[in-house]
Amino acid sequence: MHLYSNPKAALNSAQQFILYEQKKSKEATGEFSWLLSAITLASKHIAMYVRRVGLTDASQATGSKNVHGETVQMMDEMADQVLIDSMGFNADVAIISSEENEEPVILRESGGKYVIFFDPLDGSSNLDVGVSVGTIFSIMEKPEGVNDPKQAILQPGARQVAAGYIIYGSSTVLVFSTGDGVHMFTLDPYVGDYLLSHRDLKIPDTGKYYSINEGNAQSFSPAYQKWLNWLKSEEAGPYSSRYIGSLVADFHRTLIKGGIFAYPATAKSPEGKLRLMYEANPIGFIAEQAGGLATSGKQRIMDIQPTSLHQRTPLIVGSKTEVEKVLEYLEESE
Repeated sequence: MHLYSNPKAALNSAQQFILYEQKKSKEATGEFSWLLSAITLASKHIAMYVRRVGLTDASQATGSKNVHGETVQMMDEMADQVLIDSMGFNADVAIISSEENEEPVILRESGGKYVIFFDPLDGSSNLDVGVSVGTIFSIMEKPEGVNDPKQAILQPGARQVAAGYIIYGSSTVLVFSTGDGVHMFTLDPYVGDYLLSHRDLKIPDTGKYYSINEGNAQSFSPAYQKWLNWLKSEEAGPYSSRYIGSLVADFHRTLIKGGIFAYPATAKSPEGKLRLMYEANPIGFIAEQAGGLATSGKQRIMDIQPTSLHQRTPLIVGSKTEVEKVLEYLEESE
């Protein structure tokens, strides 16, 4: 029995894959490859700390709150700093913007080609109970001739040149896209490298799982409540409910098995809860590249023109069939 389910795929590391894809483009300069390499290096450090969290006090709160009013864990700060340190030395990075920092980190006011967004440790409040957590990242090009950080940052998700996430769970998995399909790599602890496990990953056109915080159901709009009732009906199947409360984990399951993840607006969060730049945009990019859909319920996620760095949005993402069904209910209510 082979150690790997696909020995040939196991020979392809993330670095080899990136370099191979780079050679396919005559315009490639290698800058982009270094960015992705920096992200993979940072994720290995974060994965090491996550594995040891039960043996340290890293899952404890720092006593401070971030710009979103959420309690900051020690691991949030650690992951944030590791990512900034890993990418900050790259001369092609102009601006780094993190969910944990109120203002972006301006590395180069003039020069630099890329703007990086990341949620350093999505789901960190679940660390002490062993739930999978993750790092979400998004990469955009800095508009040519633009030195104003606000103009460079406030771009719609459609301008992303790459996005992805790392999930720290039963294994450490990297999922990313550079606009040419979605690829998945698994960190092999024996060799210390990410090895290709799925190339050109496609989300199933339909699935039997829905992921939503039904504790908020009474404050959803009537259209969402009707949709939820339909999901549980005999006509629908019914669907099975799966909700972890860690976006990266809920979406990863949805990507692999199909179905839908939804976080609608609520009475408490009328503008939605998830962050557009750090969460919805990169997850939407991955979903579309895998053949799925991502919407706010009113428009395609990646068409939203951001007006602020920490802007929130509702998010409905997943298999094409399931997302279109939600949109049917929303359109009927208008």
